[in-house]
Amino acid sequence: MVRYRKILAAAVAPAVLLALMVADMTAGTAEIATEDIISVLAGRDVPWQTRQIVLEIRTVRTISALLSGMAVGVCGLVMQTLFRNPLAGPHVLGINAGASLGAALFVLGTPFLSGGMALTADIGLAGAAWAGAAAAMMIVAFASSRLRDIMTVLILGIMFSAGVDAIVQTLQFLGDNASLKSYVLWTMGSLGSVSSSQLPLLAAGVCTGLLLAVLCVKSLDLLLLGEEYAVTMGLDVRRTRHLIYLSAILLSGTVTAFCGPIGFLGLAAPHIARMLAGTSMHRRLLPWTAFTGAVLMLVCDIISRLWTLPVNAVASLLGIPVMIWIVLKYRK
Repeated sequence: MVRYRKILAAAVAPAVLLALMVADMTAGTAEIATEDIISVLAGRDVPWQTRQIVLEIRTVRTISALLSGMAVGVCGLVMQTLFRNPLAGPHVLGINAGASLGAALFVLGTPFLSGGMALTADIGLAGAAWAGAAAAMMIVAFASSRLRDIMTVLILGIMFSAGVDAIVQTLQFLGDNASLKSYVLWTMGSLGSVSSSQLPLLAAGVCTGLLLAVLCVKSLDLLLLGEEYAVTMGLDVRRTRHLIYLSAILLSGTVTAFCGPIGFLGLAAPHIARMLAGTSMHRRLLPWTAFTGAVLMLVCDIISRLWTLPVNAVASLLGIPVMIWIVLKYRK
């Protein structure tokens, strides 16, 4: 019975994902029928305006949602395993905080430092946010190389995030109204901000991070049983940690850079995936987590487009009940 349930779930999953992708492409201010979207993707003749909207805007946004959801979900999974903490997520190591600091320095600090010349190009903002995320992760990774207690590293990440938030608030206070508005819009999260020229960069960063996570599948299974056991089995824990940190930089850092800080999905996706996969073995759990993250992100994007809400707000509203459920579950 369990075997048939697994086969059924594996068969239904691609259909669910495809249906959500089509629904995401149909959502928007300009009404486009599902038949027209299928015609565009199939290369049939459709009005020029429809083709441009579908290919240049909606397809890019849907692919961005797919990649971002997979990245955030898998990033949450590997960090929950590394820290052996069900409440760990992409935000705990200060990645989102570092990205926010990079964006704040670019958007809010540029006018202050350069005499009023505001540079708010998308590629510059994304580059600054990614650099901040990478710098934050390297600081925490350096600290972890000097500390044996992984929980101490977790606490340092939270403390780092608090310190960065204070710096960002100071920059917000010093920034002008136009720059402050640009930064606030970025913090709300938006999949529509990814352009067709930026999509290859997003895809490259996410796919590389996912590949690193796949390479660590066996190591993650050993870490799940404890570092002492992993060492006795011959695992180089320090090297594995660094690979996971690098994967987290590429996954969460790249998504935060291009789409803004999107929280809670990285916390919720792994727990939902565990229920679907019925196992803690990462060989099966990792694909299910990527699928769950993509589904959640597509749902958030559809809701945000139908009601014109920030993606980050929708993700938080969906993630908070899951977080409460996790706390109650592990309390018992």
